[in-house]
Amino acid sequence: MSGPASGDHVEALRQRIAACTLCAASLPLGPRPVARFSATSRILIIGQAPGSKVHLSGIPWDDDSGDRLRGWLGLDKPTFYDEAKVAQMPMGFCYPGKASGGDLPPRRECAPQWHDAVLGVLPEDRLALLVGIHAQGRYLPHLKKLTLAERVSRFGEDLPFIALPHPAWRSRLFMAKHPWFEAEILPRLREMVRERLT
Repeated sequence: MSGPASGDHVEALRQRIAACTLCAASLPLGPRPVARFSATSRILIIGQAPGSKVHLSGIPWDDDSGDRLRGWLGLDKPTFYDEAKVAQMPMGFCYPGKASGGDLPPRRECAPQWHDAVLGVLPEDRLALLVGIHAQGRYLPHLKKLTLAERVSRFGEDLPFIALPHPAWRSRLFMAKHPWFEAEILPRLREMVRERLT
């Protein structure tokens, strides 16, 4: 899109996403797409898929992992949930169901159906945070053979994309094993986020 998207265009896209039933037959709790964005969102968070708690509330990152992610970014809840500033676009917009040891991967139908449309209404100078391996696999395919730690350590090399671990409870293990993430990456990330929001 060449210029900023009109409010009507953005709202129409939101309504089309909210009404999506593309993979309804495969969703154990039915469709409830969770995505937030506007034509002014200069921070974009591309996560995995809503968990069961987020499915119930309809609020992205409405769980412990969201608290951890907000801490990493240095954002309070009002700013994090201000879609004029921060867009939320998971790889799969609906809760995919349970698997052994966690949730199922995001449904594969969702990103090809909706991501380009959402990206098309966002500002071109956005910063896209790729939270977890599914988002990184789609948007940094040339880095697929690297480990998660190697992708995260490339901070700033793949702009406008930034690779981050998923902030689930397991991220504490990642942070303990890789103390440079908290000591070196997070301060730089917070500064970059502040720059986009001012």
